[in-house]
Amino acid sequence: MPSILPISTAHCTVEQDGPVVIVTMNRPEAKNALSSDMLVGMADAFAYISEDPSVRVGVLTGAGGDFCAGADLKAMGTPSQDERVRQRASEITNYHWKGLLREAVPTKPIIAAIEGYAVAGGTELLLGTDLRVVAEDATLGLFEARRGLFPMGGSAIRLPRQIGYAAAMDILITAREVPPAEALSLGLINRVVPKGEALKVALEFAEAVAASAPLSVQAILRVYRETSHLPEEEALKIQDEIGWKVMGSEDAKEGTRAFREKRPADFKGA
Repeated sequence: MPSILPISTAHCTVEQDGPVVIVTMNRPEAKNALSSDMLVGMADAFAYISEDPSVRVGVLTGAGGDFCAGADLKAMGTPSQDERVRQRASEITNYHWKGLLREAVPTKPIIAAIEGYAVAGGTELLLGTDLRVVAEDATLGLFEARRGLFPMGGSAIRLPRQIGYAAAMDILITAREVPPAEALSLGLINRVVPKGEALKVALEFAEAVAASAPLSVQAILRVYRETSHLPEEEALKIQDEIGWKVMGSEDAKEGTRAFREKRPADFKGA
């Protein structure tokens, strides 16, 4: 059974179930619009996912049938009622950017499980994750330009890199809704599922990721992130430096043994 971690806050519940950490934005009365309390909890949760060796993958979702309706500017500017959270807000540099997956992106995969509204900051969070499961009736979109605002979470940079310039500009500067089926066709998300099943399918993804060798998974993420802006020749040098360390690991030997012995591998992350 999942256990609630002490880094949870009133607006962000963090649970661990074996190698999987589930981060739930928990402000359903406001469609999980971002608050300072929520962002502090998320920043701590993502740091925990990166740093704790027992964790192999994280799942990000929202309570009450919605993912996240974006920033609540009033709530983000209001200190938490919890003294511990206020203290953490003063200790974590740029906790809002870390909670929004703009800075200090976890070294381990994050899977988004999206129901209902995932607009503005909600879609920006989606862009910071590695795998995305979306309910068929969800609402996606970056509405900032419609309101005279700007997507400060990095979407003007990330979206064109993820789906191409023309498709990204269509979404960014028309500020329109993006149906899940279209998002799937653009390669923006991985799965469209029936309403109410996003978390279930995301956890199935998480189980598959957790069964893979953690050194391999983390190295793949690291190589992509460190080389996406480089020419192939330079990128391959970085890939080889990272990849050969994985190839010489104990997990690589265990994977070979397990294949030969026709059994599941018991990876240790070493």
